[in-house]
Amino acid sequence: MSSLLESCKLMDQSSSALSTVAIASAALSCEAARANLSAFDLTDSGDGSVSKEDIGVSSDIKVLLNGSKLAVSSNKGDDKVNTDSFSKIPVVYGNVREAVKSLHSVIRVVSNSGEKLGGKVLHLCFELRNLGEGSLERVRSNLGSVGVECLKGIFEKECLSEESLRNGVKLAVEAGLEKDYVKLVKDVELVLGIVWKIVSWEAVTAFFVLEGVEFLNEKSGGKGGEFDGGNVKAEKKKKKKVLLGKGTSVIVEMIKDRLMSKGEGLEKIVEKFLSFLDPKSADFDGLLKKVKEILESNESRRIPKTPKGTRDFAKEQMTIRKKAFSIITKVFERHCATALDTPAFELKETLTGKYGEDSKLIYDLADQGGELCSLRYDLTVPFSRYVAMNGLTSFKRYHIDKVWRRDNPSKGRYREFYQCDFDIAGQYEKMGPDFEVVRILSEVLNALNIGDYEIKLNHRKLLDGVLEICGVPPAKFRTICSSIDKLDKQSFEQVKKEMVEEKGLSVETADKIGTFVKIRGPPLELLSKIMGGTEGSELLKHNASKEALGDLSILFDALYKSRCIDKVVFDLSLARGLDYYTGVIFEAAFKGGVQVGSIGAGGRYDNLIGNFGTKQVPAVGMSLGIERELTIMEEKAQNQAVRATETQVLVAVLGDKLAVAAELVSELWDVDIKAEYKVHKKVMKHIEYAIDSKIPWMVIVGERELNEGIVKLKNIETTNEEVIPRSNLVGELQQRLKLNP
Repeated sequence: MSSLLESCKLMDQSSSALSTVAIASAALSCEAARANLSAFDLTDSGDGSVSKEDIGVSSDIKVLLNGSKLAVSSNKGDDKVNTDSFSKIPVVYGNVREAVKSLHSVIRVVSNSGEKLGGKVLHLCFELRNLGEGSLERVRSNLGSVGVECLKGIFEKECLSEESLRNGVKLAVEAGLEKDYVKLVKDVELVLGIVWKIVSWEAVTAFFVLEGVEFLNEKSGGKGGEFDGGNVKAEKKKKKKVLLGKGTSVIVEMIKDRLMSKGEGLEKIVEKFLSFLDPKSADFDGLLKKVKEILESNESRRIPKTPKGTRDFAKEQMTIRKKAFSIITKVFERHCATALDTPAFELKETLTGKYGEDSKLIYDLADQGGELCSLRYDLTVPFSRYVAMNGLTSFKRYHIDKVWRRDNPSKGRYREFYQCDFDIAGQYEKMGPDFEVVRILSEVLNALNIGDYEIKLNHRKLLDGVLEICGVPPAKFRTICSSIDKLDKQSFEQVKKEMVEEKGLSVETADKIGTFVKIRGPPLELLSKIMGGTEGSELLKHNASKEALGDLSILFDALYKSRCIDKVVFDLSLARGLDYYTGVIFEAAFKGGVQVGSIGAGGRYDNLIGNFGTKQVPAVGMSLGIERELTIMEEKAQNQAVRATETQVLVAVLGDKLAVAAELVSELWDVDIKAEYKVHKKVMKHIEYAIDSKIPWMVIVGERELNEGIVKLKNIETTNEEVIPRSNLVGELQQRLKLNP
């Protein structure tokens, strides 16, 4: 076991070094091929949809290529190379990094079994093969570009191929199946050695493409025109000054220093180059140290990024968000609510004890002079604090703003996100406010038109009745509710394990809970079965549960008359983990294969406001976590034309007279026409901008138009142009845009 562990440690070190050198080789190939770097424009979206290691690889490549004129990001379909061997680098190399880190973490635990070590080593083997295959494809591409036949001949002698990689992996898999983990590690070491050679050849060939045949002839002393068969284009490119990246230029200069000797044949030059990249050579540590130094330098830290779990909104995203907020606000105001804004942070004591097990997700702020504050976790507690602080007994309000939670980001789930809340506080007819907030949630989701959904609904008193009937001690109600709340993400067996092993319930109690939480169905139909004693009959013998069923009967009748009950599901597994709920609880989620978690939720909280004052003011509300809806709206908008601005007119001045543009565009602004201006001598620049920005109208003014007191009106969609008097401009545009003068 000790020899296996030592072998794994050596493999860990060697693989880690390879992953660093491979990044440098890939960066050189990107420049040699004039690759399109758009695939490296990865950023942390904040929702966990992109691997951290993939982002790290992309960042490292861009650090090495910073300032390069050969490899740049481009989305315009130009001549930049964009093959799989380049576009897959972030994922392939990111997977290798993850595999190396995974092996490293297992090695650190000495007690780990040979089987566990072998599994991690075999996983690394598969990822190394993928890296080697991509690198090999770039080697062949580089050889084609440099065009030196004798260099191809030297490479072919190495017998490096996809087949050699596959054979190595096959041997490793067979050793793994036989549980011969010592042999498995040795076989993977052979694969690692093959990949090292391929990556080294990638650096060699990319270097010769960048430096050209001229460099080879210079080092060989130009004997006999040994490399005259080289690619003519490559030689011309060498003569023309090219600007490499700041990182790759340092690596290229190190290689040049290594190959200082003149009068050597090509085989000797290649041999010296390959030995420089050999981890056993004396000079390798210097190269590895330099590459790491570049990647870990301040240059890499200067590449800006957003904190984990956050994202920027710009252009089309802001347009979509603005549209969503407008739709939601329209629904809220139709129900006659007043807008409210509260501070982004509250006193820590205001938020403490309101969120149960989720309290650990609250962001605490550093102490600033005696007051302990936290970023708001939701909008409900600040609303309750406001109502109590101002002595209100009745208040219907809406609030759209950001909240913050230290959650694990995933698709559609962020640490900073918007919530759209609607709450009703005060004494009203029984179940009236409850009906209205469920109706509002349904109206909002219908108006957003983002997919089929259902609203799961339950009653906290009914759930407490279930727990009491099943024998759960009252002191454990809230913590068991938190477990039940996970049933939308986990199987009952997983939740049962948590309730038994972590929270101390007996297996019998947990199983009995399981019989209740599986009860769900159409509201009126299921309620009728329960009231008739054919389903969950024990609930009728429990006073609090019976009271809850009466509340639900009133609510379901109102929802039926309101024609929105078809979206509601009566679900006894719905728990809602927050401690402050006291009555009806509900949660909306998409139906089918769309997995983004809860998209809206709410419930009744009759005691929360009283916690902040002397009066108990009952309240009920709903909250929409809009980020998940926005994610789906953005996906739907990908194939649609979304305008980032609402510009109606572009004032295009041909020349450099800003004053002319200022006068014209100001006249349009004065009458509420949405306009912008451009000053440029080329008319096509103006037209291209208008087309790209989807601006419907252009006003074109050049020297001739100025001299004659006219302007050209251009309809971008029809391309028709019309000359009109300068004095009629505002009136003509108002008429064409159908605006009231």
